[in-house]
Amino acid sequence: MIALPGAGRFRREPPLRREDDSVAMHDDSTMPAPVWEERWHPLREEWIIVAAHRQDRPWAGQVVAIPPAQPPAYVPDCYLCPGNLRISGARNPDYTGTFVFDNDHPCVGPDAPRDLSPPPPPYANRPATGLARVICYSPRHDLTLAEMPVPAITAIAGVWQQQTRDLGNRPEVQHVLCFENKGEVVGVSNPHPHGQIYATNFVFKTIATELAAAERYRRETDRLLFADIIAAEQSDGRRILYEDEHAIAFLPYFARYAYEVYVAPKRPVAHIYALRDEEVEALARALKHVTVAFDNLWDMPFPYVMPLHQAPADGGDYSTFHFFIAFHPPLRRPNMLKYLAGPEIGGGNFLSDTTPEAKAAELRAVSPIHYRERGTPP
Repeated sequence: MIALPGAGRFRREPPLRREDDSVAMHDDSTMPAPVWEERWHPLREEWIIVAAHRQDRPWAGQVVAIPPAQPPAYVPDCYLCPGNLRISGARNPDYTGTFVFDNDHPCVGPDAPRDLSPPPPPYANRPATGLARVICYSPRHDLTLAEMPVPAITAIAGVWQQQTRDLGNRPEVQHVLCFENKGEVVGVSNPHPHGQIYATNFVFKTIATELAAAERYRRETDRLLFADIIAAEQSDGRRILYEDEHAIAFLPYFARYAYEVYVAPKRPVAHIYALRDEEVEALARALKHVTVAFDNLWDMPFPYVMPLHQAPADGGDYSTFHFFIAFHPPLRRPNMLKYLAGPEIGGGNFLSDTTPEAKAAELRAVSPIHYRERGTPP
C-alpha cells in the first residue's frame, strides 16, 4: 500500500519487479543500472530519493578516522566505570550488571524554570521539565552490545521495560525516549557502553508523526501500518537480516541511511514493557545479530544512533502503534559519513546514495561470529 501525498487515500500499486541486488535493467542494454527513484516512507509520510549511482562519485571531502584499538576493561578516570567519581561528586557503586542514574547534565529536569516570560507572537515557550537518566550497560568499559552475550542484552531490555513503565506512570511525563548513541562520529562523550532515557513533558516529533501516520492508515485501510510493513518485507525477503518466531530485523524498503535497520517484535505492542519474556529474549537475539553484523562489516566498532520508538505515555489508546527499535548508522563507507546537506536540511527530503537491497546483502554475507572472537577457543 502506498500513500499518495495530498490524495488522502491509499491505493494498491502494481507489484514491483524483483531484481537482483536492487538494480534495474536498461531496455537497450544488458548492463544493470543502479536504482534511481523515489520511495515512499509510510511511517514519516514523505518521499526518499534513492540515487544509488552517487555512491561511487568522486570524493575529496572529509573522511573519518578508523577507531583506535580496543580500550581496556576499566578506565580510572571514566565517570561511568564502577567505583569512579562522577562530575556531580557522586560515586558510582561497584555495580556488576546494569546501572541507572540521573543524568548529571540533563536536557530536561524537574528543576527546570517554570515561571517563564512569554515571547511576542508568533513565538511561544514552555518549561523543559522531565527526567533524564543514564543506563550503563555493563561494568566493563570495553564492551558494546555486539560483544555482550544475549542474556546481558536481555537484561538491558528489561531495564528499558522497567524505566519506561515507571517513568511513564508519572503524571507529568508524556513520553519516554530510550536511546543509545555509539561512536565519536555521532557525538558520544564517553565510549563506556551506555544509553540514555528522556522522560519528557512532550511527545517527540518523530513519534507524533509515526502515530499520526499509523492512525490515518488504520482509518483508511482498516489495517495496521507496521504489520503491513513487516508483511511486505517478508514477502520480498531480500532485506531481512534476522527472523524467528517472535522478532524480525530488516533494512526497510524506504531506508534513509545506508545501513538503517529496524528491529521489531512481530506481535504489535505500543511499548516495550508489554512484551512477554520470550519476546524480550527474541528481541535481544535480534539486537545481537544486527550489531555483530554491523561490526563485522568492516571489522571495526560500528557507530549508530539507536532510538526505541514507543507510543506516548499518557494512557491513551495507541493500538495502532507498533513498538520497534531503529538503528541509524551515519557511515556509508568505512571512513565516509552520510552528510545531511541541501536536500535533507534545506529541502526536507532525504537523499540516499545506496539501496537497502544492496546494503542488506552486505550485512547478510558477514559472519555471525564477532570479528574479535574469531579464533577464540570455545
